Amino acid sequence: MAMAPTVKVVLGSIAFVIFWVLAVFPAVPFLPIGRTAGSLLGGMLMVLFRVITPDQAYAAIDLPILGLLFGTMVVSVYLERADMFKYLGKLLSWKSLGAKDLLCRICLISAISSALFTNDTSCVVLTEFVLKIARQQNLPPHPFLLALASSANIGSSATPIGNPQNLVIAVQSKISFGMFLFGIFPAMLVGVIVNALILLCMYWKLLSVQKDEEDVASEVVGEDDVNSHRFSPATLSHMTSSNSQEANSMLESTNHVESTLRSRVTLVERDSIQGSPNESEIQKVPSGGFESIRISDASKEVDNSGPILSKRSSSVNGVERSSSVNGVESDSFAVFTEESLGFSEKWKRVLWKTCVYLVTLGMLISLLLGLNMSWTAITAALALVVLDFKDARPSLEKVSYSLLIFFCGMFITVDGFNKTGIPSTLWEFMEPYAKIDHISGTAVLAVVIIVLSNLASNVPTVLLLGARVATSAAEISPASEKKAWLVLAWVSTVAGNLSLLGSAANLIVCEQARRAPHCGYNLTFWSHLKFGVPSTLIVTAIGLTLIRG
Repeated sequence: MAMAPTVKVVLGSIAFVIFWVLAVFPAVPFLPIGRTAGSLLGGMLMVLFRVITPDQAYAAIDLPILGLLFGTMVVSVYLERADMFKYLGKLLSWKSLGAKDLLCRICLISAISSALFTNDTSCVVLTEFVLKIARQQNLPPHPFLLALASSANIGSSATPIGNPQNLVIAVQSKISFGMFLFGIFPAMLVGVIVNALILLCMYWKLLSVQKDEEDVASEVVGEDDVNSHRFSPATLSHMTSSNSQEANSMLESTNHVESTLRSRVTLVERDSIQGSPNESEIQKVPSGGFESIRISDASKEVDNSGPILSKRSSSVNGVERSSSVNGVESDSFAVFTEESLGFSEKWKRVLWKTCVYLVTLGMLISLLLGLNMSWTAITAALALVVLDFKDARPSLEKVSYSLLIFFCGMFITVDGFNKTGIPSTLWEFMEPYAKIDHISGTAVLAVVIIVLSNLASNVPTVLLLGARVATSAAEISPASEKKAWLVLAWVSTVAGNLSLLGSAANLIVCEQARRAPHCGYNLTFWSHLKFGVPSTLIVTAIGLTLIRG
């Protein structure tokens, strides 16, 4: 593809740079509009600058990818309600031998789940689990978040359903699921192990430091706090960061009010035991305080005569509930614990959970059989909605629609950047030196893929280079053509670990960790880059020697 006219190249590059800056630094002082709005702004500028037409902009939005992501999010919501991820959280902390053992478990579980449910879904599901387990064991969250995101990317390389770029490669190359898995699985397995060793080497001292007893006493979290975690993709507000400070201040204010109410209710209860209630204290309770007292009294009555109430969950008798503060949901709800249900209700619950697991298993089998991935995921999601036999709105509200909007803007922006001719010109210059039958040529090809994957995103990189790389390799042999596709899948996926912007999974972990209640943590661009560069280069190089053509 030839370079576009100079004006279009300049304007298209400006639009892409604006998108890139806002995606990496969503709260820049001169335009603190957040990542989602930044992606839409980049796409709009591509149209306004006439880099692409409005029709081309709509056509650039990849609906199958959005459908797959939406479907897996809905399935994940119902799997959470069926306690699958609670069991997964128990597995992470079960008989843990310390920080290093926990880090290795996160790497393994993240890689396996990403190969089956895509890396984005795994990160959405596991981030708050990892944060809470780290907090429970009084460990620094930074290395565990890196382990989660990087292992999710590496693990997703093993299957065609692991990530969107693998889906594109599987369709274009017509490589079967089994051949795809057989060709990349050895590289994936060794890559996960090497990645874990790099994390252990870089953070050995940090993982070995024990906190002071005072810090431990103030930060310790009970096991129930981890097990009762409720997954909600909507709590991400995934790519919107412009109101993060306001949301955090609102949450802090809400937590302060709740703490005050609890302390005053305690005084009222104490005074009622001693004699008459302290009316002055009751009068000081603001609006909503009496409701808290009634809830407290009701919980006592239930404790004495019926089911036990659990604080942190999002359903009552199977009906999902949600509350929000400035768009950020809070998961302090009252639900009946499973142990407190009657015999018939307990068996109904077991039957429903079994149906959820069977539908999910059927979805995976259908994907293995080669059915359309996005429609398979959407069909599984709707089957779970019907089986639930309740209003689906609470579950659908947990889908991170801001994430879907971000992807729409990104598709448009990247497509406009590709039409400037800059990425294709880079490939045409490097193609003579990127022959797959030589070690040096494979190394050059890997460098080109890594650079483009981090500049123009891995999916557009695959769309741009796939046919060209395959055609060049087919001139050598059919086996080389297949190996070229697998190399493209491996490198474009692992390249996502290079920087925070390299993969949507990285951004999901970053945003959800920052917005997690009570244990939020900010994973910065530079702290990720310090680990991402050596890990990406080493894991990519080792994996290239293990790819089977």
